[in-house]
Amino acid sequence: MAAVPAIDYNAMRDEDFRHQVRSFFETNYPEQLRFLPRRVRMSEISGWWNTLYEKGWIAPNWPHEWGGMGLEAGKMVIFLEEMERHGIARPADQGITQVGPIIMKYGTQAQKDHYLPRTRSGEIIWCQGYSEPNAGSDLANLQTSAVIEGDVFIVNGQKIWTTLAHDSTHIYLLVRTDKEAKKQKGISFLLVDLQTSGITIRPIRNIAGHEEFCEVFFDDVRVPRDVLVGKMNEGWTVAKALLGFERLNIGSPRRPQYALMRLEMLARAKGLFADTGFLDRFIAIKLDLEDLAALYGRYVEQVKRGEPLGQDVSSLKIWAMEAWQRLTELLVEAGAEDGVIEGAHDIAGVEIDFLSPFYYARPATIYGGSSEIQRNILSKYVLELPS
Repeated sequence: MAAVPAIDYNAMRDEDFRHQVRSFFETNYPEQLRFLPRRVRMSEISGWWNTLYEKGWIAPNWPHEWGGMGLEAGKMVIFLEEMERHGIARPADQGITQVGPIIMKYGTQAQKDHYLPRTRSGEIIWCQGYSEPNAGSDLANLQTSAVIEGDVFIVNGQKIWTTLAHDSTHIYLLVRTDKEAKKQKGISFLLVDLQTSGITIRPIRNIAGHEEFCEVFFDDVRVPRDVLVGKMNEGWTVAKALLGFERLNIGSPRRPQYALMRLEMLARAKGLFADTGFLDRFIAIKLDLEDLAALYGRYVEQVKRGEPLGQDVSSLKIWAMEAWQRLTELLVEAGAEDGVIEGAHDIAGVEIDFLSPFYYARPATIYGGSSEIQRNILSKYVLELPS
């Protein structure tokens, strides 16, 4: 690919940048992949990845130095909002959104030179090796170990709920390298090729029948010591750098707003607004989403000003995911007998899939840190209540 000229998108007016992004998405994104009720597989969306790569837009958050768009926080938010507005499916992009910036900040020059260009081109696709059967929301309790033997780490353990591991070539991995240290200490951050001997990937079929997540097993996996990112036993510091913006992204009101739009279309088609009981519940949820949008906007403005997100951003994740669950429950109820049958239904000319949003909202209060953990964070660090 020829080098894409660096464009200073940050110098553009927000409305001009939004118009350019929206026009490109509407012109180039495959119509059949809009608003998918499931996680898209890389085999389906590789053409769109290549389109963004050729445009120079595959890594909007990366600096020009590494082939990115160099977007500042405000422009990045606009880019993400337009993706959500148009229903663009999210591929296995954790190399772009998460580990790429981590390598830029904490990696060696050799790691940057090797991994970053290949991540941007799609030659390397990353998945996240964080959660374990006994260490999900309490991530610091992880037990997957890495022991040094000469010039290699020997990794043993298991990761679970690893999104799209079966579509990935590499995994960024939190491992315990000092078993005597306290929870957050003694954890290191490794970059591991999934083709390495001793790694087994087993897909997990979810309640909707899709294989989005995987278990990943490590049995005496030997990886070179130069895959360590940052300092030995200080991987928790590296991992924490990912969490703030992740919770902002998860807390976006776009996903529940889309479900609300479908619910409103269904209610009008079926005349449900004449039912005062339904109307009361609909209005309550709609007001919750209006408040969510206002709260989200406040955090977006904070990011635009270049201010770090504090622990209070946990409230956004709780609000968004719990509102989404209530909304999808009402959507299923409003569907009556159709609401419990899988697949799309034509309701007075409106095509509605009731169960897919409901299924996908079920784990929403668990992933990205469970609601219970988020409430503990708020009580301890924001309200300063005793543990």
